[in-house]
Amino acid sequence: MQSKERIIGIDIGGTNFRIGAVDKEGNITMFRKIPVGNVFQSDQPLKDLCEYLKAYIQELSEELLEVAAISIGFPATLDRERQRVLQAPNISFMENLPVVKTLTDSLKIPVFIERDVTMALCYDKRKFKLPKCEVISGFYIGTGIGNAIFINGYPLAGKNGSAGELGHIPVDGSDIVCGCGNVGCIESLAGGLYLAKLQKTNYPETPIGNLFTEHGKEALLTQYIDRVAMAIATEINILNPDYNLVGGGVPSMPDFPQDLLAERIHFHTRKPYPAEDLNIIFTGDRPEKCVIGAAYYAFDKL
Repeated sequence: MQSKERIIGIDIGGTNFRIGAVDKEGNITMFRKIPVGNVFQSDQPLKDLCEYLKAYIQELSEELLEVAAISIGFPATLDRERQRVLQAPNISFMENLPVVKTLTDSLKIPVFIERDVTMALCYDKRKFKLPKCEVISGFYIGTGIGNAIFINGYPLAGKNGSAGELGHIPVDGSDIVCGCGNVGCIESLAGGLYLAKLQKTNYPETPIGNLFTEHGKEALLTQYIDRVAMAIATEINILNPDYNLVGGGVPSMPDFPQDLLAERIHFHTRKPYPAEDLNIIFTGDRPEKCVIGAAYYAFDKL
């Protein structure tokens, strides 16, 4: 008999809120993608989230599904203990929030939180059947440059919980103010926001979804790819990962030049090693990815 136990996986973004009920095999039911403003409607975001989840849990109970835990991915900096959201640049109303305690006290269900990129890497590790190994790095190019690192099977948090901020490597020659407040971060030149700026400034007649299809071989875009490669190669040179997974919205765009990116990563990586033994996997994307990954994360915790 199929288990009725489910994890509620949640992916909170700056634009959309995704939620689903996931079993141990990764099957998802009651998946929803809605504007984030449909959930957070007041100046009390945790109260809003509790109310939404109570209604969602009630729907699951009507289907005779049991909730074992709730697992949430945030595009944010979290504390080391993964109890609080400290800073979420793209969700300004989520600052210094005691998420785990508040939701656990209100819902009486175990709650886990992590960065959204960690949830993505949890999904991709399972998708590609990667073995437990010393180092796995995930690079997710979306609005910025997301990065998750697993060491011996566990996500790296760092002293303050902020490990893996690859997008905030400082680069010389840039005076762009990053969303984090610093000047000259690499994601200001290699993230999705910069790509959108390129499109608006230089290719206004081309929809951004067609940018690589129509202009992928032009200098501005090959330079952009090279900057993405520099960021990824920097981490590879430091950590020498067993596997390097590349995903996110930008590499999933039509005709994105995966071969060129892999070539430039190799170019910028130290020779002979780790350059001669790179395992680069382009992961692809799907709307439910971080929701299912969040559930995998919680099942491992439980």
